[in-house]
Amino acid sequence: MSADQIAQLMYLVLLTGAIGGFFLLQSRERKSKLVQQAAVWAFIFLGVIAAMGLWSDIRQTVAPRQSVFTEQGRIELPRAPDGHFYMTAQVNGTPIRFVIDTGATGVVLSQRDARRAGIDIETLVYSGQARTANGVVGTAPVRLERISLGGIVDRDVRAWVNGGRMNSSLLGMSYLQRFDKVEISGDRMVLSR
Repeated sequence: MSADQIAQLMYLVLLTGAIGGFFLLQSRERKSKLVQQAAVWAFIFLGVIAAMGLWSDIRQTVAPRQSVFTEQGRIELPRAPDGHFYMTAQVNGTPIRFVIDTGATGVVLSQRDARRAGIDIETLVYSGQARTANGVVGTAPVRLERISLGGIVDRDVRAWVNGGRMNSSLLGMSYLQRFDKVEISGDRMVLSR
């Protein structure tokens, strides 16, 4: 057992002891009520343990994740509850979550994501402009050393850093055109090379 598992076990033992001690002190005279309450807590405890054990299966069913099939050169993205498709790619070795945006011309990084990917945003020159839903914003051209998804790797990718406020980075058409086929079928987007 690891130190974390031992600490978790000790926490559960102490919590169980505290709850059990409370019930013993509260209902010395009412034994049948004590047994009933102990059974309820035991079922709650077992339910929590079962949910924790099944969480990865539940999460995959409720919120499916992207799948990368390197051998086939294919990426499958599930539609998110908000209706968009998202893809997490390694940009210069850092995981960045992108919104797939067929209305965007290129790859656009938020300042936060650009900083995380190792770009010094303080030295950028915001010489370009982009028209967005929030109005016109300045953009700074950059080159990304590497964008990778599993075994699918692209090098020296042209991108822009958005000078305005942006919730999520965008993966636009200049990157999507690197794929032979972009297909949306039901709640899945499939990118194939």
